[in-house]
Amino acid sequence: MSFSLDRRGLLKSGAAAGLLAATGAPLRAQPKSGGTFRLGLAGANTSDSWDGRTHSDSFMIILGHGTVFDCLTEVAADGTLKGELAESWEASPDAKVWTFNLRQGVTFHNGKPFGADDVIESLQLHTAEGAKSAAKPIVSAITEMKKLGDLQVQFTLASGNADFPFLMSDYHLLMYPAGQVEEAMANGIGTGLYKVESFEPGVRALVSRYADHYKTDAGFFDAVEAIAINDSSARMNALMTDQVDAINRVDFKTESLVRRNPRTEVFEVTGNQHYTFPMHTNTAPFNDVNVRQALKYGINRQELVDKILLGHGAVGNDHPIGPANQYFADDLEQATYDPDRAKSLLKKAGLDSLDVALSASDAAFSGAVDAAQLFQASAKDAGINIEVVREPADGYWSNVWLKKPFCACYWSGRATEDWMFSTAYEKGVPWNDSYWENERFNALLLEARAELDSGKRRDMYREMQQLTKEDGGTIVPMYANYVDAHSTKLARPDVIGNLWQMDSSRITERWSFA
Repeated sequence: MSFSLDRRGLLKSGAAAGLLAATGAPLRAQPKSGGTFRLGLAGANTSDSWDGRTHSDSFMIILGHGTVFDCLTEVAADGTLKGELAESWEASPDAKVWTFNLRQGVTFHNGKPFGADDVIESLQLHTAEGAKSAAKPIVSAITEMKKLGDLQVQFTLASGNADFPFLMSDYHLLMYPAGQVEEAMANGIGTGLYKVESFEPGVRALVSRYADHYKTDAGFFDAVEAIAINDSSARMNALMTDQVDAINRVDFKTESLVRRNPRTEVFEVTGNQHYTFPMHTNTAPFNDVNVRQALKYGINRQELVDKILLGHGAVGNDHPIGPANQYFADDLEQATYDPDRAKSLLKKAGLDSLDVALSASDAAFSGAVDAAQLFQASAKDAGINIEVVREPADGYWSNVWLKKPFCACYWSGRATEDWMFSTAYEKGVPWNDSYWENERFNALLLEARAELDSGKRRDMYREMQQLTKEDGGTIVPMYANYVDAHSTKLARPDVIGNLWQMDSSRITERWSFA
């Protein structure tokens, strides 16, 4: 049993393929094997590890699922779901009991055969005592994991979830060898297309193709060298001077240089990525919805799209569901810049003016500091005084995000509405970065999750987007396209995934040299 979504923003079939072809980059007919693929990546930290529970930025997400490790399922480039370590799955009529049939003949990089025990122990890691995993909400919804055979696992859920197979593709849910998890996390032992040769956290990783891998139609490089280049200018320069073959997060200010260079190409897709400013709703003054709304009306969204994204995106509406989601509510009233309305909301909160500190670093997203300064300027007319606090890039996700009450952040979005909401907006989940709680929202989340009628689900998700917009603690001013770049020595697939950056973070699996 497999699912597909109507992913409206996903490289709309033939038209999108034509657009990619028009850029001049070679579309791949027959992949060529061989060579060392050099990646220059933002999103690296000295605290990085092979513990998938901690993966939160692009460097480890790209090296994790699809490179060194695998998940049970995989979202294909066209947005459909396919099996990875699971060959097939089936559900009970109420979507509460799911049976997964695992792939035969798979081995870990240390030679251990893969099977049901590995699945159960790997998933249990996310609910272990003291575990800090963003995938905890996914796994904690499983009330029982039962081994039906060496290659068959049955999951019983607390309530029905029509999206459950999609959730098993979450990049945190990496499969480790049972009984050897600590060793696997220390050394990077997975079932992925590439095995680890060396790894220096926050600096560099070298992986090589694992012989006789079960994926015979993927993983075309002999080796992949991932180099941490968090500085956007240095990253762009590394591509332009042929020190690397591909980079993520193109600096829009110098994008034209890449486009003019005959040896480099930009590739861009519209997905659900959004840039945000979460406010801790359990901390004054953000515990007052009037203050939250005042800040939402104090930001000039179109200015951010024009000056930060340079047009590579669209204005956001203070909820995390993007144009590539099936139930995106494009009919909601668009939040606009309205300093007078912001002033009146402050008065409702009993305030004549507001002084707040906003932490920002370009580690959050490219241009985050500039975006915070534009926010600072536009909010002044509303009587809101924002102190922009420049934070260091290294350690931003461990020292600032979830810690400081008002900061810059980015989200890749998720393939389904439930996945996004349950990851970052459900009451009590680890990555609820505004600490927002709304009784009606949480009730709808449970209802929609188990509802199999698409029309009813649409109505529920629309109301949830409205609740998030009106009451939520997160400002979502803009959706940002994924804009990455590569050398023309590379050949890319006909369709590029838009779930995450760099071809849904599967570039090492799907691309090849021309």
